[in-house]
Amino acid sequence: MTDPKNPFEQMMAQAQEMAKSLNPTLESFSPKGFEKLWPTMPKEFMEMSFGKGVNKDGLDAKTRMLLTLAGLTMLGAQSDSQIRLTVRHALEAGATKDEIAETIAHMAMFAGIPSMNRAMDYAREVLDEAEPKDKEG
Repeated sequence: MTDPKNPFEQMMAQAQEMAKSLNPTLESFSPKGFEKLWPTMPKEFMEMSFGKGVNKDGLDAKTRMLLTLAGLTMLGAQSDSQIRLTVRHALEAGATKDEIAETIAHMAMFAGIPSMNRAMDYAREVLDEAEPKDKEG
């Protein structure tokens, strides 16, 4: 009998079977949280790389990170890892939780409420993890 799956589904199933045979722990692998493998850049490095190093009167790192977050939300908040990573970098660059939430909420008018909700959920994951550090320091 023939399997009614489309070619992409067959390719994905085959890749999953191959990954499981090579390493059984990959059966439960999830890319969620994958961005945690990347370190958070210090604010000074962000300023040097993305802003003040090129144009001393240009945008600061915090503003650049908030603009990036707005853009990712506008794209439909499809890139969960990138959103969480950008929120982490925005916090490091000096953005407050309220500024991050306001940036995402502002995009509801342009990207739609579903995109805003998705982006807010991803951001909340990072903000909730950052909360204990705020209370300690």
